[in-house]
Amino acid sequence: MAEKLIEITRNGIVESIHNGDIAITNSRGKLLYYHGNPEKFTYFRSAAKPIQTINVIRSGAYEHFAFTDDEISIMCASHYGEPFHLKTVESILKKINLNKDYVLSGTTTSLNPDYALQLAYQRAELNQLYSDCSGKHGGMLAVCQLKNYPLENYLHPSHPCQQEILEDLAYVSQMDKKDIHIGVDGCSAPVHALPLINMAIAYASFTSPSNLSDDYQEAASIIFHAMNKHPEMISGTNGFCSRLIAASKNSLIGKMGAQGVYCVGIKNKDIGIAVKIEDGSMNVLAPVVLEVLSQLNLIDNESLKELDDFRIIENKNDKGTIVGQIKPIFMLKKA
Repeated sequence: MAEKLIEITRNGIVESIHNGDIAITNSRGKLLYYHGNPEKFTYFRSAAKPIQTINVIRSGAYEHFAFTDDEISIMCASHYGEPFHLKTVESILKKINLNKDYVLSGTTTSLNPDYALQLAYQRAELNQLYSDCSGKHGGMLAVCQLKNYPLENYLHPSHPCQQEILEDLAYVSQMDKKDIHIGVDGCSAPVHALPLINMAIAYASFTSPSNLSDDYQEAASIIFHAMNKHPEMISGTNGFCSRLIAASKNSLIGKMGAQGVYCVGIKNKDIGIAVKIEDGSMNVLAPVVLEVLSQLNLIDNESLKELDDFRIIENKNDKGTIVGQIKPIFMLKKA
């Protein structure tokens, strides 16, 4: 059962509470720490993107199209649709001889509300590339182009590209693929549901991949390096994912998923972390993730200082006056 994670206060009074679940494991499947229900069965959402990108490497598309680190990084991203994001996705599509019309993600505005308002004010003509998932779709299309898979239905769960992604996900999360539930994500791609503990296993395996076969180890290493070399691609300007990875100085990857999901893998420490906020709130994820890293001494004080504005978030009113706090209130349990 989900337990308390976050309190939101106003002038010293607790106004709301957010419950959730946390699983922390090693790559061999051992539960190390937890809070709430580590077996919570929920959708991986966009936290699965680094694992979905494995297929780009293993398929041979990475070498064939000579993808760069920034291009691999944006395939793992839920980006803000900033100009440098759009340019990078356009570069992927140019290399695979396709255009934005082949991207079937739908059209959305930026995940960053301030930038979304700026785009609206400028009357920007939005298209599929503004979708936070357009990089992931570019990676899927690259595999299709290399292997001559059909393009018109590349998002169908039975499509060979999606079946390969399912195989990769099942392998690194130590799941039987028949036990992974498949739904439709916001960007129309298949989305996978599995227990939090297996999401944590996947991230532990991804960042400490000695238990994986050689081809998976190579893919994990390439993706980890790309995300750390270009963290600005993962979310965007001042985004938590981008700032967490940048502050970690090549020691971790972290990826947010919709409806209150967050996963972290710690390099060479054989630790994976999976968090789910029960009510799906996204604005309380960062304090929870940083509190987990702090309690387990997985982030140094210098890095924490760089992320201080995410640790205890100021609760502000419409005039910008600080009226309270958004703060973590949990203590991890040892398994």
